[in-house]
Amino acid sequence: MLGSTHGTLTTDFRARVEACGESPRTAVHSTAAPSAEDTAAVDVSGRPLHADVPDLDRFFRPESVAVVGASDAEGKPNTGITRQLIAWAERVGARIHPVHPTRTTVFGLPCHASVADLPEQVDLAVLLVGDPLPVIEELAETKVKFAVAFASGFAETGDAGAAAQDRLAAAVQRSGLRLLGPNTNLNAFERFRDDLDGPAIALITQSGHQGRPVYTLQELGIRLSHWAPTGNEADLETADFISYFAEQPEVGAIACYVEGLKDGRSFLLAADRAARNGVPVVAVKVGRTETGARMAASHTGKLTGADTVVDAAMRQFGVIRVDGLDELQDTAALLARARKPKADGVVVYSISGGTGAHFSDLATEAGLSLPTLSQAKQDELHQWIPEYLNVANPVDNGGHPVGDWRGRKIIDAILADPSVGVLICPITGPFPPMSDRLAQDLVDAAEATDKLICVIWGSPVGTEEAYRTTLLGSSRVATFRTFGNCITAVRAYLGHHRFTAGYRSPFEDAPRTPSPSYRKAQALMRPGQQLSEHAAKQLLRAYGIRVPREQLVTSAAAAVRAAGLVGYPVVMKASGPQLAHKTELGLVKIGLTSASQIRDAYRELTDIARYENVPLDGILVCQMVERGVEMVVGVTQDELFGPTVTVGLGGVLVEVLRDAAVRVPPFGEDQARAMLGELRGHALLEGVRGAPPADVDALVEVVLRIQRMALELGDELSELDINPLMVLPRGQGAVALDALAICR
Repeated sequence: MLGSTHGTLTTDFRARVEACGESPRTAVHSTAAPSAEDTAAVDVSGRPLHADVPDLDRFFRPESVAVVGASDAEGKPNTGITRQLIAWAERVGARIHPVHPTRTTVFGLPCHASVADLPEQVDLAVLLVGDPLPVIEELAETKVKFAVAFASGFAETGDAGAAAQDRLAAAVQRSGLRLLGPNTNLNAFERFRDDLDGPAIALITQSGHQGRPVYTLQELGIRLSHWAPTGNEADLETADFISYFAEQPEVGAIACYVEGLKDGRSFLLAADRAARNGVPVVAVKVGRTETGARMAASHTGKLTGADTVVDAAMRQFGVIRVDGLDELQDTAALLARARKPKADGVVVYSISGGTGAHFSDLATEAGLSLPTLSQAKQDELHQWIPEYLNVANPVDNGGHPVGDWRGRKIIDAILADPSVGVLICPITGPFPPMSDRLAQDLVDAAEATDKLICVIWGSPVGTEEAYRTTLLGSSRVATFRTFGNCITAVRAYLGHHRFTAGYRSPFEDAPRTPSPSYRKAQALMRPGQQLSEHAAKQLLRAYGIRVPREQLVTSAAAAVRAAGLVGYPVVMKASGPQLAHKTELGLVKIGLTSASQIRDAYRELTDIARYENVPLDGILVCQMVERGVEMVVGVTQDELFGPTVTVGLGGVLVEVLRDAAVRVPPFGEDQARAMLGELRGHALLEGVRGAPPADVDALVEVVLRIQRMALELGDELSELDINPLMVLPRGQGAVALDALAICR
C-alpha cells in the first residue's frame, strides 16, 4: 500500500534528465536530523525544505501555569475547568497561578489581578475568557511561551469570525508566543495512565470528542503519551505536533483526526520528518466528497479534485489514511507496539476451514501476501493435523489439536518458517475450552517470538475471560474485533515498514536554483492569459519535452509548403489563445495526404473559427504520429499544496475513464514510476493485443520535466495539460501532440 517502485535508469536517460536540472532518482535512506543551515533552506520557489519543529516541552510539561479567568464560584463553567487544571498541574509538577481581576484567592490559591502581576514568568497561560485578543497582547509583554484559547466564535462561525481569528493570529505572531486554539478544549490536560509500558500513541484531533476512542485505548493497556486538540489552528497546527511527536522517543505512532489542513506544505514537511524518523502517522481525514465542482479548462484540472490530492499527498509521504475511528484505534495501536516485520508473508491459522477461507479471500483481495507453505513445512504440520485438512495456507487444524499439546507445536512450526512475518488467527466466536486454550497458546507463543501474532475475537459480547484477560492482557498479541480492521492494520504495518526502509526525503533533491529552461519559459509566459497550442508547445520545448514537427501558417499556400516540409501525412489544427478543446468544435483535421486536402482543410478550419467567433493566431500543420499509447500529463494548482502533477490515460475519453494518479512536487523517479503503477490501464504501457511495450522511461522523463516546470514556475502557471502525450514503442520516446497552458 505504501511501497514505492524503483526503476533502472539508462545512462542516456539520466543525462537527459539532469541536463534539464532534474535529479533523476532518490538515493539512500537517511534519518539524520537536518542541520541549522538545512532547516533554513528553501527550494527554487522559495518554499521551505524542512519542518520547523516547535519546542513544545514546556507546553506539555510546564514549570508554571497561569489560568486567566480562573474561578471557584459554584455553577460557573470556568470553575470546573480551573479545578481540572489545578489537578493536572499537580500531576505534571507545575506551579499554578490563578488570574482574575476581582478575586484574591481561587480554591485557596493566591489570585492575581492581571498577568502583569504574576510573581514569575510562566510557561503556559490558559485563557478562560471570551475574547483572548487583549490578553494575548498583555502576555507578549511578560514573555509567556505558550497560551491556550478555549473561546469559540471564530473561523467556525463564518466571515466575521474568520476576520476575528485573523486578528488573533496576527497578534500571536507579533507577540512571539505560540497559541493552541481558539475553539479548543481540555484534552491536552487529561489524565494519562503512567502504569503502562512500551511505545505510546500520541494523539492529534481537531474535534476533541473524535479522539475519545483512541484515548480509551488506555483501558485496554495501550499507552497514550500526549493529546493535542488543535481546534481552529490560528497558530499551532496539526503539522507542528506531528513534527514534535516524531522526535519524542516514547512515541511509537501518531494518530490524527483531521477536519482540514491549515497548510499543505507544512503538513508534508511534518510527514516527511516522521517518515525519516520511522514514526508512523495514521490519520482520519474527513472531506472525501467534493462539495463543489472544480472549474477548470484543462483535462488535468477536471481529473484532480481536492481530496484526490490530499489522498495522494498522504500516500506519497507515508501517512496511513483510514476511514473510521475504530480503524484509527486498531491501526495506530498495532503500529505503535509491533516490532519490525521479519518477512511480508501472512499465514492464516484457524480451527475452521470456512473461517480460514473467508479471511484469506478478504486478505488477498486487500493486497496481503499469503505465501503457500513449502511441502516440507506442510509435512511437518501434518504430524499434528490430519492429512485430509489443508495446511498450505490458510492452515486448518480441524479443531481438536488446539485442545492439547499439539496446538502450541503447530503455532511454533508456522512461526519458524522464514517466509512468515505475520500469523493471523481468526476466532469467530468463543468455543471453550478450545478457544480458551488456543488464546493462551497464541499469547505464550507471542512472548517467545519476534514475529507478529494477530487475533480476531469475533464475539460481540467481549466479556469472555479468554478475551478480557488472556488476549487483552498480552502486550505482544494484537487483538481485533473485526476481520476488516485486522486486515487494514496489518496492511498498514507491512506497508509502513516497506516505505520507511527505502525512504529518502524528496525535499533533499528539490531544485534550489532555476534551470536554464526556466529563463526560456519565463519569456513565453503571458500573465492572466491562456497560451495558444503553438505557444504552449514552445513552453514544453523550453523544458526539453519533444513535440511533433510543425509550422504555424496564416495562408493556404503556406500550409501546402509547410506540409511538404513536415512530411505527409499531416494533421492541421486551429491555434489560438482561447481554444481549449478543438476537437469538439471540429477544428482538427487528421490524415491529410495531398495539397488539395491541405487547401480544403485550411479553408474549413478558418471558416469554423470565424463562425464560432474564435480568434486564431494561425493554423498548425503538424507531423502525424499514430502508433503509441495516448497519455495525459499536466499541472494544476491545489489550494493547499500548490502545484500538483497528474499523469493518466489520455485521448478523447480522458474525462470518461478518469484513470489518473497525482503527486505533489518534489518527488523522484521512484514516485513517477509508482504513479504509472497506480493506473488501472497500466497494462496498456506493457503492450496488449500484440502492441509493443511503450517507452515508459521516456514517459517518466516527461513527468519529471513537467515536475521541474511546476516547481520553477510555481503559481505563475495556473494549469498545464498535455493531451495526448503519445508514448511511442520502447526506445522511441514520447511526443506531446497537443498542449494547453494557462498563466496566472
